[in-house]
Amino acid sequence: MKTKVAILEDNKELLKELKQTLEETALVEVVAWATSSAEFLTKVEQTKPDALLLDIDLGGDSMSGLDIAHRLKLPVLFVSGKTIEFHHGIEDHNINSVVPVQHITKPITEEKLRKILPKFIREIEANAVKDFIYLDFNGTRRNKIATDTIVYLGTDKANGSESNNKQIFFINRKPEMLIDFSFSKMEDLGFKKNIFITIHKSFRVNVEKIERYNNRSHEVEVTFMGENGKIVSKPLPVSENFRKAIPGHNL
Repeated sequence: MKTKVAILEDNKELLKELKQTLEETALVEVVAWATSSAEFLTKVEQTKPDALLLDIDLGGDSMSGLDIAHRLKLPVLFVSGKTIEFHHGIEDHNINSVVPVQHITKPITEEKLRKILPKFIREIEANAVKDFIYLDFNGTRRNKIATDTIVYLGTDKANGSESNNKQIFFINRKPEMLIDFSFSKMEDLGFKKNIFITIHKSFRVNVEKIERYNNRSHEVEVTFMGENGKIVSKPLPVSENFRKAIPGHNL
C-alpha cells in the first residue's frame, strides 16, 4: 500500500504541478490538496493521510506551513522556495517532533522527489511500527503494553513523597500502579525519551497524547480512561524548565 499524502501549496499552478509530479513518481498516493490552511485542515480530517507536503510561506493565510505541522503532528516534507529564511523554524520542528521531518527546495522536479521520497517513506514506515514494553503492575507481572496506549505517568501522591510508586494512565484501560518504579530507569524499560517527555518532576507525558498546551496557565491537557472506565480530560502542570519541549509552546 502506498503512502498517502496531502499537499498544501498556496499557488494554484504550483499545486497542480506538484501534484502531477508526485503522481508521476508512482511512489505515493495523493489523497488531498489545497491552497489554504482552512481547506487543507478540512480535507486532512476527511482523508486521513499518512504524511504532509507543506509549503511554508502561505502568503496572507492565517497559518503557515510550520503552524500546520505543529498542529497535525504528522510526518512532513516541507516544500518551499524560502527554506533558508525558515531554516530555524524547520530545525526547531525537527528537534521537537516525534515523526519524520524533511525539506526540499523549489523548484520541485521529479528527479528531486525520486531522491528524497524513498528515504522519507522508509522513515514513515519505521516510525509506524508499533512498540511494546513489559511492565509490572501491582498484582500482575510482565504485562505487554503498546506504548501508544500510554498517556502519562505520575507520582503516587496518595502515599506521599516517601513512596517510589508511580501511577500510569492509558487511553484504553483503567490506571495501574507501578511498584518501586523510577523515572530515571524508564529508558531501560523501553520508554523512548523523545516520546515520553518530562513536563514536571512528578509527570512524564506521551507527547503524542497532549491535546493542547495553555500558554497562560502553563498546563497541558491530556485525555485518558479513569478509574470508572470513562474517558476524562485533565490538565497537568508544566514546569518552566520543560516548557520549550512542549508542542504548541509560544505558538
